Amino acid sequence: MSSITTVQHIISSVGNRILGNPFKSFLIICLLVAGVIQYTAGHLSINTDTAELIAPDAPFQQNRRKFEQNFSKDLHTLLLVVESDTPELTKSATKRLGRLLAADKTNFDSVYVPNDNEYFHRNGLLYLEQDDLQTLSNSLSQAQPFIGRISKEPDLTGFFSILEDALTSANKDQSVPIDLTSLIDKINAALHKRINGENSLLSWENLIAEQKITKASANKGFINVLPKFDYSSIRPAEIAIEAIRKAAATIQEPNLPAVKVWVTGEVGLEDDELLGMSTGTFNASIFSVVLVFVILLKAYHSLALTLATLFTLALGMVFCGGFAAFSVKELNLISVAFAVSNIGLGVEYAIHFCLRYRDNLLHHVDRVRAIRSTLLSTSPSLLLCAGTTAIGLYAFIPTDYKGVSELGLLAGTSLFICLLVTLTVLPLLLKFVPVSVPKEADSTHPTLATLGEKSAHLTLHFAKPIAIGTAVLTLLSVILVFKVKTDFNPLNLRDPQTESVIAFKSLMKDKDTSPMTLTVLAQDAGKAKALQQQLAKIDTVDKTISLFDFVPDNQEDKLAIIDEIALMLGAQPQRFPELQPDLEPEPGIVKLIKAIDTVLPTKKDAKEIESLTNLRKELRDILLELDARQETSRRQFIEQVQITLLGTLPKVMNELYASLNASEVTLDDVPQDIKERWLSKTGLYRIQIVPKYDLNDLGNMAKFIADVQAIAPDTTDLPVMYWESMKEVINSFQQAIIIALITIALLLMAIRRNLIDTLLVMTPLILAGLFTMASTVLTDTPINFANIIALPLLLGLGVDNGIHMVEKLHHSLSEEQNIYQSSTARAMFYGALTTASSFAGLAFSPHQGIASMGLVITIGIFWIMTCTFVVLPALSSLVFKHRMHPVAKPSEIA
Repeated sequence: MSSITTVQHIISSVGNRILGNPFKSFLIICLLVAGVIQYTAGHLSINTDTAELIAPDAPFQQNRRKFEQNFSKDLHTLLLVVESDTPELTKSATKRLGRLLAADKTNFDSVYVPNDNEYFHRNGLLYLEQDDLQTLSNSLSQAQPFIGRISKEPDLTGFFSILEDALTSANKDQSVPIDLTSLIDKINAALHKRINGENSLLSWENLIAEQKITKASANKGFINVLPKFDYSSIRPAEIAIEAIRKAAATIQEPNLPAVKVWVTGEVGLEDDELLGMSTGTFNASIFSVVLVFVILLKAYHSLALTLATLFTLALGMVFCGGFAAFSVKELNLISVAFAVSNIGLGVEYAIHFCLRYRDNLLHHVDRVRAIRSTLLSTSPSLLLCAGTTAIGLYAFIPTDYKGVSELGLLAGTSLFICLLVTLTVLPLLLKFVPVSVPKEADSTHPTLATLGEKSAHLTLHFAKPIAIGTAVLTLLSVILVFKVKTDFNPLNLRDPQTESVIAFKSLMKDKDTSPMTLTVLAQDAGKAKALQQQLAKIDTVDKTISLFDFVPDNQEDKLAIIDEIALMLGAQPQRFPELQPDLEPEPGIVKLIKAIDTVLPTKKDAKEIESLTNLRKELRDILLELDARQETSRRQFIEQVQITLLGTLPKVMNELYASLNASEVTLDDVPQDIKERWLSKTGLYRIQIVPKYDLNDLGNMAKFIADVQAIAPDTTDLPVMYWESMKEVINSFQQAIIIALITIALLLMAIRRNLIDTLLVMTPLILAGLFTMASTVLTDTPINFANIIALPLLLGLGVDNGIHMVEKLHHSLSEEQNIYQSSTARAMFYGALTTASSFAGLAFSPHQGIASMGLVITIGIFWIMTCTFVVLPALSSLVFKHRMHPVAKPSEIA
């Protein structure tokens, strides 16, 4: 009791000084606020780089840093995926986009387009499997007559004459490069789009080498871009990404199909996440502020008290920001949540103060006397709440999760700052602001009185059933807790509708493009080769890639096949001629239609008949279009049709001719920009390991990492970062929660010196945590990087409510009061509502992590209030049964 008396004496002394010199106090506060704002603006920044947030000194982080130091060009980059209908258009668009971005030195440090160099243009055929190269040779052998004819007459008339001969010739295989029906189907599809106003291109790369081009990535081009970051911005890569959007719009050609440029990769994913977080959080904040305002109005029935509470909260945030600028200098994506914590926990202090002040006004005519009485009566319990909650939050400081460690420091200290502002600034405001209260207290209102009386009777007369029900629910929750899921794959936290996530998941479907690979570094060439052979034998590994794979195997045999192709196409292949303008294609079209009419009655195959019938229709539509158009428009239409059918052919043939100049290559011939991505300046060799199974499955990821680490313990890359980060975060929170619970219990025991009181305060906290974890199982909400932050916030709210309720239960037992009609109970109720409203809006965020955090906190608050208002009074009535009195009637409540 002496400690409480001392606290009350100090608070009374400070309060008397402030209230006795209100104008001087107000001036001092204004000067402090101005100074803090100026200091914060100059010393506090936001760092959105998440790389060092988790266990910065852990072995997996050291391995990552070693990898980044030696191979930095493809790390922290934007991955641009260029897509179109045809490989030819994709290649040209990728090349143009890469050139535009490389010229922009303002926004980009480097731009790398894989395979777009003279080396691969000349030696690309050597990197095909020998069987695939032989298949290509066979396809070109079949296509040689077609290539020879079209090169002599490269226009629509020449092409239609080849089709006419293919239909009427006895040896059709010598007229066109592929199966005639398949070719006609592709022509029909392309013509139909063009005639109906859509841009379309026929891919001759797919036609001539159809058996070679079978990969899902055939129509994808890739560009690795290292942007210049601005870490003082909430979106460090925003300006660079906007520059990419503009460049992507520039490469679109009006008469060709659209080219889609997807922005993804590590940086692209983070940017979309930050955009979704900021947008979702801003919308939720507006929603929360409006809802909190309405709740406070309902709680106080006073606009003045509502505005005073919000002003006090805002002032507290200013001083908390100043402390953040002084202590941590930079806020990260986790520690910035301390602001949300202050809104939830800090406003509760003001609510307790204002409701008690409001009740005191009913008993004291003098406003100053009511303020002083409120200070004396609320300060001890509020200080105890702040102390125990802060200790719980401080327990996160020693953890190896830097984001949460700083969150614990800022949120814990901010509680004292908010409480200090509440006990100093709020009384000063209330002295200046006239507050009108109704003549009757809420507790005497018939409806509220009846509800409070029924609630009290419920917990008093049904204490045993409530205790038994709680025991059963606890047992079920313990069983469910063992089924709690964890999902620390950052991809699953993001909005699945964003461009970066869609593109990233699309890449993961193809083993050749999946970014979810592992990396191992070897000290020298011998160790690298031996290690690569070991890794390739692992069951969970699909393949391995290193610098040595850039030296093709079986080069002698492949070069012989390439020589055969060159001989087949001509001893010294020339450049394929440019397409020639065709001013009068009608005769060729009419002759082709007649050929179709001639052969169609002889056909028996339904598929073939359908293809020819559709071709005849498209050709007739071309004639109708030509007849209906004026000269200028007519020429433009002819040119568009010719581009649709033959536009890609010259480029494909010229690339093929260039690749026939291949020669035997060694490691010395591999270009430097490729070498430096696989061999560091310090002599380290990089080995990339591609998984055989889908790493979206956590079990597959764990097995893949474990298998590779069994051979190479220093393995790194994205899967390791995800997996090890998950383990570190879980360990950090387990450690912090245990420390917090023990420390809070010891502090409560030291202050109250009563084991029963300590257990009663801890009961709703532990039960609410247990029920919340069980609820995540029932709602199928895995614990992740975002919603795990809910645990320290719920810990603080649970401790506060437990202390207030136990304190009030003692008074109600001794004074025969109904606890549900007290200002403390109402403050707890409305405080929980304001906290819930601060987070409930987040549950509707498109960002899956933020949405899950809002959901978990809302569920947690429900359980805290249930355990505090129902379970705790019921248990207390059983524990203090010999001290219980009948529930007071409304008229008997002071």
